[in-house]
Amino acid sequence: MTFLSRILGFIRDVIFARFLGADAATDAFFVAFKIPNFFRRLFAEGAFMQAFVPVLSEYKEHGGHIALKHFINRTAGSLALILMLVTVIGVVAAPLFIMAFAPGFSWHGSSYELAVQLLRITFPYLFFIASTAFAAGILNTHGQFAIPAITPVLLNICLISAAIWFAPGLDEPVVALAWGVFIAGAVQLAFQFPALWRLGLLPRLHWGFADSGVRRIMKLMVPALFGVSITQLNLLLDTLLASFLTTGSISWLYYSDRLVEFPLGVFGIALATVILPALSKCHASQDNEAFSAALDWGMRWVLLIGLPASLALLVLAEPLLATLFQYDEFTNHDVVMAARSLMAYSVGLLGFISVKILVPGFTARQDMKTPVRIGMIAIVANMLFNLILVFPLAHAGLALATALASFVNAGLLYRRLRRDRIFIPKAGWGRFWLIVIVANLAMVGVLFVGVETVQWLQSDVWQRVSNLALWIGMAIVMYFSVLALLGLRPHDLVQRTVQGR
Repeated sequence: MTFLSRILGFIRDVIFARFLGADAATDAFFVAFKIPNFFRRLFAEGAFMQAFVPVLSEYKEHGGHIALKHFINRTAGSLALILMLVTVIGVVAAPLFIMAFAPGFSWHGSSYELAVQLLRITFPYLFFIASTAFAAGILNTHGQFAIPAITPVLLNICLISAAIWFAPGLDEPVVALAWGVFIAGAVQLAFQFPALWRLGLLPRLHWGFADSGVRRIMKLMVPALFGVSITQLNLLLDTLLASFLTTGSISWLYYSDRLVEFPLGVFGIALATVILPALSKCHASQDNEAFSAALDWGMRWVLLIGLPASLALLVLAEPLLATLFQYDEFTNHDVVMAARSLMAYSVGLLGFISVKILVPGFTARQDMKTPVRIGMIAIVANMLFNLILVFPLAHAGLALATALASFVNAGLLYRRLRRDRIFIPKAGWGRFWLIVIVANLAMVGVLFVGVETVQWLQSDVWQRVSNLALWIGMAIVMYFSVLALLGLRPHDLVQRTVQGR
C-alpha cells in the first residue's frame, strides 16, 4: 500500500516539475507545505505515536474493550483540543513561522508574502493529518495496516487534481496546490472512520487531561519530541539555510529529498510501523528475547534493502531526476543541481532507515529520554557539518550534512542498545554482511554500465523510461541472484515475533 502511495507521489512531483518548475513560487509552496508536515512528523507520527502506541498496547493487552474505548475517547478529545489551538496559532503567526523556517525569504518580499499566504491555507492540514495519525495508531495496534498505508494516496490525488485542473486558472498557480493540501487533510481523516467504526473504536471526543493514560502519553511525549524526529529537524535546518542560497535551492533539495523518501517511505517507515506494535507487545509481555529478536530482524532488513537503495540512488541520481522531472519548466541545469543534493542525501539513507528501527527499541519500552539525548548530539553534529560543508558545496553540502548526522544518530542509538543488552544480535551477522556486500558490488557494476551507455539529458522521455526500467530491472535481478547463489534464503529473514505468534 505504501509502495502504491509513493508511486502516485512520484506522479504528483512529475506534474509539479513539468507545470511549475523550480522557481521562487515553488520555493514558497514547498516551505509552506513543509512546515505543517514538519509538525506532523514531529508531533503526530513522531512523539505522539511513539508515546501513544505503547500505552494503547497495554490497554489492549491488559484491559477490556470498555476501558480501551474510554481511553481512546479521552485521548481523542485532548488531542483535538491541542491541535485546534496549535492550528489557530499557526494561522495567526504565519509570518513569524516563515521568518523562523525560511528567513532568507525576507530578502525577497514577494517570496515572503506568498509563503505567508500559502502557509495560512496549508497550516490547518496539521489538525487533519495529526488526527489521521491518531486513527492510524489505533488501526495498526489492531493489526490493520492497509487503510493507514493507502491513505496518503488521497493527498496525492488532491494535489494532482489541483495542479492539473485548478492551478492553470489562477494568477498564482501554487495557491491551488495549497488548497489541495487543505482539502486532502479532511479527506484523509474521513477515510479512517469506517475502519474505526468496524472495530467499535470510532472516538467520541471527551475531556481527558485528568485521565491517567492521557497523562502518561503527555509525559512520554515531552522528551520524545526531539528524539523521534531528529531527521526532520535536520532537514528543516537545510531549508532554513537554503533560503539564503541561490533561487531554486529549496526546490532542488525538495526533489532530491523526494527520491530519498521513496525507499525510506516504502521500506523504512513501513517497517517501523510494523515493528513498534510488535516491540510494544514484547515489552508488555516482558519477553526480552523476542524483543531483541525483533530488532535483529529489523536491522537485517535495513541492511538488505537500505544499502542497495542507497548505492542505486548514488549511481542513478542524474538519470532518475532527468527521467522523472526534466520536462518543460524543469531544465537541464535543475537536473544537474538536484542530482548533487540527491547524491549527498543517498549517502545517509542507511542511517535514516536505521534510526526508524532503533528509536522504537527505546520508545516501545517507554524510554524517551535516551533518544532525546542522542538526538540532541545529532542536531549539534548536523549544525557543525552544515557550517563546514555549505560553503564549498552549497545546497549539496546541506544534504550531505544531514546524511552524516543520521549516521551519528543511528550509531549512538545502536551502541546504547548493545551496551544495555537490550539488543543482542543473533549469530551469522558476519556472513550476512559479506553476502550483502558482494551482491551490492555486482548490482553497482550493472548500474555503472547503464549510466555510461545512455545519454540521459539528451534522450527523449520514452528512451529515458525504457532505459531506466531496463537497467534497474537488470540490477535487481543481479542483486537477488547473487544473494541466492551465496546461500541467502527467504526463510532466513522471517521473524515470527513481528508477524505475531
